[in-house]
Amino acid sequence: MSLWHESAPTDWAPRPPLPGNRDADVAVVGAGFTGLWTAYYLAEADPTLRIVVLESEVAGFGASGRNGGWCSALFPASLDKVAGLGESLDRSGAIGLHRAMTATVDEVGRAAAAEGIDAHWAKGGTVVLARTKAQLTRAKAEVAHARRWGLDEDDVRLLDGQEARSVLAATRVRGATYTPACAAIHPGRLVSGLAEAVERRGVTIHEGTPVTRIDRGRARTPYGDVRAGVVVRATEGYTRSLRGERRRLAPVYSLIIATEPLPAETWERIGLRRRETFSDHRHVIIYGQRTADDRLVFGGRGAPYHFASRIRPEFDRDERVFGMLRATLVDLFPVLTTARFTHAWGGALGVPRDWCASVGLDRESGVAWAGGYVGDGVGTTNLAGRTLRDLVLGRDTELTRLPWVGHRSPAWEPEPLRWIGANLGLRAMRLADAEEGVTGRPSAIARAMAPLLGGH
Repeated sequence: MSLWHESAPTDWAPRPPLPGNRDADVAVVGAGFTGLWTAYYLAEADPTLRIVVLESEVAGFGASGRNGGWCSALFPASLDKVAGLGESLDRSGAIGLHRAMTATVDEVGRAAAAEGIDAHWAKGGTVVLARTKAQLTRAKAEVAHARRWGLDEDDVRLLDGQEARSVLAATRVRGATYTPACAAIHPGRLVSGLAEAVERRGVTIHEGTPVTRIDRGRARTPYGDVRAGVVVRATEGYTRSLRGERRRLAPVYSLIIATEPLPAETWERIGLRRRETFSDHRHVIIYGQRTADDRLVFGGRGAPYHFASRIRPEFDRDERVFGMLRATLVDLFPVLTTARFTHAWGGALGVPRDWCASVGLDRESGVAWAGGYVGDGVGTTNLAGRTLRDLVLGRDTELTRLPWVGHRSPAWEPEPLRWIGANLGLRAMRLADAEEGVTGRPSAIARAMAPLLGGH
């Protein structure tokens, strides 16, 4: 399924499916990071709870086992957008969410260590390169915007060209932004270890058990129903498979490639000595990391949105996009021209209509949810799990008062408008990068699209 699945210390043999109707206190739909962190923190807080996790494939089959391995403090919506989620502007709430996300990076490392999970966690931060004049202008504007919000160099700082190249010696580097709050991880090791950790705490995981519908107090499957006081929807890009949820989140594909383990002399020419994660300030997102066994894992957007939110195994592979990723990587690091690429994979992530993740619990129906991470879920899922713990247990905490709690994104447009809009957005970002290559100035196209993509 991915490099991470192949190299995790588990055989991914499925656990038994649901044997029939059963009762529980909490039913969790989805055994990715959201569902497993929720089960983990609930079982830790109250070991008497009967918690059942239902998974259509195996734990970590979806985005949790296919991502780029960034455990970051990134949230898909800007501070400005988060501040405006409530009825009045809440700057302190937006900063509170940022601080909670920053602390979450360390919490993931702490929890993994406490459970004996060797997730290859390395907190080297993130370097985002500026390789054109327009990208450098945008990098400076990002830092200036952070300062207006009261964020300092411990949150993000600007690197000049020499500093940036000392971290990551890509071509044409003019500068970079550097954010300390990110750890490179092996997500397959983390998700499989987390599944084992929740089982040790008494949680039951049923795999090969697709949930077709969530009703009040009930998760319905072909093998029977789980009746529970709270049902947690933790299905992210696969939410469209639930009855009545087709327009909740749009499944958008991100694809990834990985090199063979690279020799030390190659890494001396590239950098990433502390296993920093990396990207650049282009509009079509790219992301990479140096793995613990010295591979370079590199991914990006570029695959189309598929009509009617379809998810199919063949969509995990798009040779055109894989070719674009290889060409981009060699452009960044010409030393990789002769490197062998050993793995290529993809998967669907969940995008809400307003590009803003959310978490919540409807007390009347007993249905809880978390998701809409837009690819920033490795860290955000942990915060979601702790927040859902507090919501389910009826606690009033700093986490339950954060502005993303209870937010409801609008539904996506019906087809064909959804297909047209999503793919036009992708095309617009490609055009924005091309525009900047011609003008040398930040793109007017991207500026016009920013409010639709979680920007400010």
